[in-house]
Amino acid sequence: MSEIAPNPLQYRLDGPEHAPVLVLGPALGTTWHMWDRQVPELSRQWRVLRFDLPGHGGAAAYPADSVGALTDRLVHTLESAGIRHFGYAGCAFGGAIGIDLALRHPQRLASLALVATAPRFGTADEHRQRGVVVRTNGLDTVARTSPERWFTPGFATAQPAITDWAVQMVRTTDPGCYIAACEALATFDTSAVLDRVTTPTLVVVGAEDSLTGPAQARTLVAGISDARLALVPGAAHLAPVEQPSAVSDLLVRHFSTSWSPQAALPVAAAPSAPP
Repeated sequence: MSEIAPNPLQYRLDGPEHAPVLVLGPALGTTWHMWDRQVPELSRQWRVLRFDLPGHGGAAAYPADSVGALTDRLVHTLESAGIRHFGYAGCAFGGAIGIDLALRHPQRLASLALVATAPRFGTADEHRQRGVVVRTNGLDTVARTSPERWFTPGFATAQPAITDWAVQMVRTTDPGCYIAACEALATFDTSAVLDRVTTPTLVVVGAEDSLTGPAQARTLVAGISDARLALVPGAAHLAPVEQPSAVSDLLVRHFSTSWSPQAALPVAAAPSAPP
């Protein structure tokens, strides 16, 4: 493991107490609320666990500068809750954690969905430059421009409340944790090891995603032996927010049909997260 992981992640649970656990991982700059509109459907069949990245959504600001470090913290958090086998869906940064889980903890992972994810996210220089901007000027500029990166053109006009919510999510993130996450993305590159992922995988991408678009999604599908692609029309980077029903349907179908037998093993009852 890349680090000893004494700092658990902030999380919440929804759904039947003894159902199989499905973990949802967030994108950088978002909170677990990005999955709010998937939870009612998913929690009918699964015990849904959503977590926040460090310094996001009021979570304790313990920066981690590698994806592996966040994976370790997540595994530590799940073990503390008595959860050893689970399905996982992650968006963007959360998807990077999902790939790392599949590479380093395949025995824990029943099934995987990667939303707006790539084997590597842009270039190291791009992420480090964003970190410099945040270190120099704070998160306001990044927050104000997030909607144009996350949503299709015209969405801000059609959904101003969601756009304002997105800006506030980023604006209230701890800058040090955001900078550390940029460093984590700068060093994340699984291009050469995708063939080691053996977990049944659904790759979901917004048809208009300019950050991790269909080309990157097809690279994931080509590299992972048991993977299929789902394109979401009318969505950009945050497809679970922009097209919630379509993403919910895709996740329900995938996890209902691809859950591996090991997920049927007994799972300790997961306690509710502290307030």
